[in-house]
Amino acid sequence: MPAPLLALPRSAIASPVPSLDATFPESLRVVAWPDPVIDALGFDPRSSYVETFWLGIVGPTATWLMRLLVAGLDSAPRGFELDVELTAKKLGVGNRSGRNSPFARALARCQSFELLRKEGPEMLAVRRRVPPLPGRLLIRLPTSLRELHADWTESRPRRNDIGDLRNQSRRWALALLDIGEDHESVEVHLHRWRVHPALAHEATEWAWSLRTEVAEATSDRGQF
Repeated sequence: MPAPLLALPRSAIASPVPSLDATFPESLRVVAWPDPVIDALGFDPRSSYVETFWLGIVGPTATWLMRLLVAGLDSAPRGFELDVELTAKKLGVGNRSGRNSPFARALARCQSFELLRKEGPEMLAVRRRVPPLPGRLLIRLPTSLRELHADWTESRPRRNDIGDLRNQSRRWALALLDIGEDHESVEVHLHRWRVHPALAHEATEWAWSLRTEVAEATSDRGQF
C-alpha cells in the first residue's frame, strides 16, 4: 500500500496569499501556522524528504530559511522576533534590502509555495510541517528524482507495522473532522489517500466516536 503522497487534495493547502512587501522592518514576528491536515501529513523541514524532494523546487536558501524558522518555533512555540539582518547573514545571503535581495526572494518563494504567509506588516505565520510534494510540483523534478520519489512512496509503508498505519490513519481522520468534514467524507478522503478500506473505516469510526464522546462530555459539564 503506497503512502498517500500524491493524493493530497488541493483544498488541504491554504489559498495563495498576497506578495510580501518590497522592504522589510528590522525584525519580523514569527508565529506558527496551524493546519490540522498538513500537520498530520507533512514533513519536518529538516527531514531527508524535504532535502531530497522540496529543495529543488523552492531552492536552497528558502529550504534553509524554513529550517531556521521552524527551529525557532521549536524553541518558542508561541512565536519569536526574527532579526532580519542577522538571519540574512546566518543564511549567507548578506543584508541587502528590497524586493530583489536574496533574503526577500527566499521569503517570497516560501510564500509562493504556501510554506508561510503574511499575517500583517511585521508578522509571518510559518508552517511547522512541509506538505507532501503534490503532483503538479513533482513533475518539475528531474526524472531521477521522480523515480526516487516513486520508490520512496512504494517502500515507505513496508517499513511500518499495522499499528503505525492504524495510528496514522486515525490522526488523519481526526484532522479531517477538525476542519469540518463529516463522517462520510472522512472515509472518502482516506480512500483517496490510499488508506486500505478496512483501516479507513476503522479510523473513521474511532475518530467519530472520540469526537462524539468529547462533545457529550463538554455538554454535560455545561449543565452544571
